[in-house]
Amino acid sequence: MRTDFTAEQLADPGVAESEKILRNCTHCGFCTATCPTYVLLGDELDSPRGRIYLIKEMLSNHAVTHDTVKHIDRCLSCLACMTTCPSGVNYMHLVDHARRWIEQKYRRPWSERGLRVMLGAILSRPALFRLALRSAVLARPFARFRPNRLMPLLALTPNEIPPHPATDRPQIFPAKGVRRMRVALLAGCAQRVLAPQINEATIRLLTRHGCDVVIARGSGCCGALVHHLGQGASALALARANIDAWEGERLATGFDAVVINASGCGTTVKDYGFMLREDPAYAEKAARIGSLARDVTEVVGTLGLGKPSNTTTGNRRRVAYHSACSLQHGQGIHAGPKGLLAAAGFEPLDVPEGHLCCGSAGTYNMLQPVIATALRHRKLANIASTEADFVATGNIGCITQLAPDSLMPVLHTVELLDWATGGPMPKAISAAQSSRQRKWAEIKSVTASIARPIKVGSSQPAPPRINCSPAAPRST
Repeated sequence: MRTDFTAEQLADPGVAESEKILRNCTHCGFCTATCPTYVLLGDELDSPRGRIYLIKEMLSNHAVTHDTVKHIDRCLSCLACMTTCPSGVNYMHLVDHARRWIEQKYRRPWSERGLRVMLGAILSRPALFRLALRSAVLARPFARFRPNRLMPLLALTPNEIPPHPATDRPQIFPAKGVRRMRVALLAGCAQRVLAPQINEATIRLLTRHGCDVVIARGSGCCGALVHHLGQGASALALARANIDAWEGERLATGFDAVVINASGCGTTVKDYGFMLREDPAYAEKAARIGSLARDVTEVVGTLGLGKPSNTTTGNRRRVAYHSACSLQHGQGIHAGPKGLLAAAGFEPLDVPEGHLCCGSAGTYNMLQPVIATALRHRKLANIASTEADFVATGNIGCITQLAPDSLMPVLHTVELLDWATGGPMPKAISAAQSSRQRKWAEIKSVTASIARPIKVGSSQPAPPRINCSPAAPRST
């Protein structure tokens, strides 16, 4: 693509980097076939190719229009376009820069500004997020009387908030048996509030396979959520805090990797070197931490999975593997998780249209609920077609997006790997089994009442009706 930036404009490091990316784009259109918003909406401006053109015009002319903001806001940052791009266009860095530019140059309506600031502040702080969820549970019954912009947030609020976990503080979990590796675990932010069992399963799995697991003091939110909201200063502050925590731990006791079990976070931490490339105090440290970052399945794959103990190889459970966009497109991890599931005694199944996003995408399902809901329904229909027993994925956002309406339990991959190698049955599976047992008890009760002889002329109550049909997809 031809660009015409001035020397003054190119003095800005962000613009200079974006100009290099823009020049790599040949407008071939391969990206349109894998872009979820283009597949749904059919609008060229809602494709990567269209957005690249809008970004070029915005950066070169310093004009941020409402239409430009609308189409860039609709981008999920799923990065499927990068997987299919034959020219190596780094769309991730380009759209992240565009979002920061918009937040600096464009004046959103006050309600949008307030919602974005609120999401960035709450989701990155576990204590505040836990408090907000409890408040939302209380407020949800009354939301139907005053429908507003907060409805998508309330609809995604879980019915129960898990208790504060014992793993949610700085500490060291020693390896079982011979120590083979020492790793630092990103405890995260939203995940440790919504699904603390994922960190617990990760710690059990890694220590069982010979890893010391360290939760470093001072580490927390990776910055991905605010980064994709265009809140650049907040994202860099969170990245620096993690780098300081992990560098301090590395220098004090050493470790072999930074393990991340939320793939959206992993994509961001692996990019710390780029994000802080202009910071002389952090550039080298950020690049080192980024090079040490590993998805949890990468580490388990290196260690090798122990012999399955809880799954029966004679009756292999079928698992629909939903590859999170941030894992397959952002980190280029494809076969590894499925190979681990197979080694654990499961039968991993590919989901049709597996390259398309489920609609979660960080805060996307709260900011763009209509598109996110359409993508969720499409994904759930594809998952249901596999007729699997469970769904496995590597990202908390996907779990939160899919689990409430899924016909089968949706779990993190490490929960299944932990269960297969000696850990407890995941709560989602045990809850589903309990639900089926209750349903069968109701059916037996109805069958027994129908089988009893009825006296002619007697007034006996009609047998109860049981609704055995699956729940309809939730509407937001």
